[in-house]
Amino acid sequence: MRRRDFLSTLALGAGIVLPLGRHAWAATGDPAGPTRKKLIVVMLRGAVDGLNVVAPVGDENYLRLRPTIGLGAPGMEGGALDLDGYFGLHPALASLQPLWREKKLAFVHASGSPDATRSHFDAQDYMESATPGLKATPDGWMNRLVSALPGASTPSRLLGIGPVMPRILSGRADAINLPGGAGATKADLLDRPATGAAFDALYANHPRFGRAYADGRSAHKEVMGAAESAQMLAADRGAPLPNGFPDDAARLATLMRNDPRIQLAFVALGGWDTHASQGAATGQLANRLAPLGQGLAVLAERLGPLFDDTVVVVMSEFGRTAHENGNGGTDHGHGNVMWLLGGQVDGGKVAGAWEGVGDAALNEGRDLPVTTDFRAVLAHVAERHLRLADERLAQVFPALPQAQPGLKLVRS
Repeated sequence: MRRRDFLSTLALGAGIVLPLGRHAWAATGDPAGPTRKKLIVVMLRGAVDGLNVVAPVGDENYLRLRPTIGLGAPGMEGGALDLDGYFGLHPALASLQPLWREKKLAFVHASGSPDATRSHFDAQDYMESATPGLKATPDGWMNRLVSALPGASTPSRLLGIGPVMPRILSGRADAINLPGGAGATKADLLDRPATGAAFDALYANHPRFGRAYADGRSAHKEVMGAAESAQMLAADRGAPLPNGFPDDAARLATLMRNDPRIQLAFVALGGWDTHASQGAATGQLANRLAPLGQGLAVLAERLGPLFDDTVVVVMSEFGRTAHENGNGGTDHGHGNVMWLLGGQVDGGKVAGAWEGVGDAALNEGRDLPVTTDFRAVLAHVAERHLRLADERLAQVFPALPQAQPGLKLVRS
């Protein structure tokens, strides 16, 4: 593994990057070349609550388990957005509805790692190495994947966006990591105690700007508080909140359009460890989902025709408890939901073996069981979308479980 900073990346790409206008989608590479098919992985660190992302609002047990944080039925105020009459999408993800209607968005519910750990660190490590239960794996599966794909390895073929080189990109093959736009979590002038107190006093009773100032300060403190929470920082492993994701997504799309050598990309977002005050249609989780959905929609739009050759996978280390806790939040669970977006995604459906959220169906009586191994989903994408040869699949996903019958997520 070798790290290179952004300036090095620009220098490496200077020979082929062309200035493209807003509507110029032409790229510089061979459209039939080995890097034409793209994969983008978005990791939600901290364990997003999949049961409120794609909520089983048609199950009578759902609101019994979640009397204060459960989403209402479609059509109700603050209700979920109808997907198929049984599942509903969180309303903060309304920006993804067009992709669902175009059948370019699919979900795999009750999916995840077969390892039973509820440790963020272990679960993320297993997700990134694709070797559940085995900590000694020296590399990440995306690094193994880029090595297994046909074509020459180049430094920009495997790219990450974030504060540090992630585990999933580590390994023998070259990879680069670019800093993300984390301005939303950076302290500003008003975070200096004396300066902040002075402005608070100045605007405390201001008839015109007092309310707006107070609301802005409150929102900023909420973001900073979340960013500074020791527990959440640990769960996030340095990943930024999703507030800046739309900008990062636009930048990533531009990079991928301009440089056809970029084939695999990874982005990690934090802020999903919602033990308290999770909220339902509005609140903490909604505040994270909204920029995530907007960023994914921006990514699809800015990729233009390249979206037809791209699959975006959104995943998290594990799910959260089916029961809400006494603090209006959820605790570490097991099964979750994976998202897939792309022009050739066989979308408009919630896939996977679903057993409901009745007490008898829950894992250990508390959370979703994992009925679809996350490696089966990733291997399916690698095989059907990236055309990875069968003999290479075991190299990228060792101890791969047998293919799940009926799992069809990418069109041929």
